[in-house]
Amino acid sequence: SGAAGSRRAWRRQARGSHSSAAVRVQAVTASRFVSNVSVYHGGSATDLCHQPRPRLYCGCIQQKSSVQTIGEEQVQNPYTELLVLKGHQDIVRFLVQIDDYRFASAGDDGIIFLWNAQTGEKLFELHGHTHKITAIAPFFSSDASEENSHLILTASADRTVIVWDCTTGKQVQKVSCFHSTVKCLTVLQRLDVWLSGGSDLCVWNRKLDLLCKTSHLTDAGISALVELPKNCVAAAVGKELIIFRLIASSEKSEGWNILEVKRLVDHQDNILSLVIVNDLTFVTGSHVGELIVWDALDWTKQASECNFWDSSVQPDARTEIKLSQSPNETSVKHLASDDEYVYAAVGKGIYIYNLQMKRVIACQRTAHDSSVLHIEMLPNRQLISCSEDGSVRIWELREKQQLPNEPVPTGFFNMWGFGRANKQANQAKKVQENTPMHFLELVGDLIGHSSAVQMFLYFSELGLVTCSADHLVILWKDGERESRLRSLTLFQKLAQNGDLQPKF
Repeated sequence: SGAAGSRRAWRRQARGSHSSAAVRVQAVTASRFVSNVSVYHGGSATDLCHQPRPRLYCGCIQQKSSVQTIGEEQVQNPYTELLVLKGHQDIVRFLVQIDDYRFASAGDDGIIFLWNAQTGEKLFELHGHTHKITAIAPFFSSDASEENSHLILTASADRTVIVWDCTTGKQVQKVSCFHSTVKCLTVLQRLDVWLSGGSDLCVWNRKLDLLCKTSHLTDAGISALVELPKNCVAAAVGKELIIFRLIASSEKSEGWNILEVKRLVDHQDNILSLVIVNDLTFVTGSHVGELIVWDALDWTKQASECNFWDSSVQPDARTEIKLSQSPNETSVKHLASDDEYVYAAVGKGIYIYNLQMKRVIACQRTAHDSSVLHIEMLPNRQLISCSEDGSVRIWELREKQQLPNEPVPTGFFNMWGFGRANKQANQAKKVQENTPMHFLELVGDLIGHSSAVQMFLYFSELGLVTCSADHLVILWKDGERESRLRSLTLFQKLAQNGDLQPKF
């Protein structure tokens, strides 16, 4: 196919490129050419000879794949240029935004890199941990005049937490008194403190003084933390969700304290994802495909969804569905949200849950060939997902009315040929009479990584940043914008040199 030929040409050019300057070759985004590729190593450009081969597009090598494909014309996909940022020696798992133009990357090599999101330049290489990074979080000061106004916290499997100054690239302080690996870090900006979650929950101030801590909670450790109103936090500990209240130091109290106020045991398996929607709502997702919507003030369950793979299936069909669904196919790996929707990465699919209607209103059950690891809705209303299959895909949520003569789908059970098809068809008709049909349309497919894409960051006009198990960080750029900037720079240089003056 044309796409396969494009990829072969990409690899031939990559193998034949030996320039010490920035490499300019054509690469492929799905079956469309990316016009410009630069590879940076240690802050300078290198050639593509040692870059892992780009992932083969699944539509060309898996004839029976049910994953949606897209053609050469991706008019709504602006990312036609990319910068490959090299430096990591192992899986890159974390990206964190520092400000409007800087970000940090970290992973299993224990090294943290600070990058310029505009140019791809490496700003700092931070060494201090001896094992892989397990958590990272920005810790900013509300007072920009302070000496350390931009800090990042990093936790490692070496059982330490380090505070770094993003302006100087220097280590500010290191804590090494933990009895287990810290798996999550959360900053409570309003109180100017931060929390570390491992086998217990600890509260620290900016100077790294331990203010208070809980008793031992679990050997497995806290897997996720989220801030709630009224000085509370929710901690995911296995199947349980524990609510803690933080009592700040004041004239009436001698010091800080953290109290357990409630345990929520509604999940049937380990909680993997946790997201705050607003001051009233937060959401959790589990290993067996459960999503629960919680009241953030009184911690009561407001709604739940267990049948992501078919929103029309009745609740009492849950047992039968589980017989045909492995945990990896239903695991809620990541959640994102806005005030209207929750976006869930469930197995290989992506699902959109309407908070007001309390139901799934759109889904793409096989959005990728492997598990979806990260999902976000962008300000321009495009949805982006990345996966273990090495791809990054761009989607748009669209709406259409069900046509009167269009057959009504009967869902999961009819597909497999058993049980209550007519009953479910009637239920589906009732739902469709009241609710417009929504669908997710694939508008872009970014192919540059050769292994699992762990997560991404969106930098608006500066582009999209992805990190992967292939040890690479890729900065995807809007090709048209970059071309305009290069033209503008060229004209400015010509004007300065007087080359734009008419010659007679």
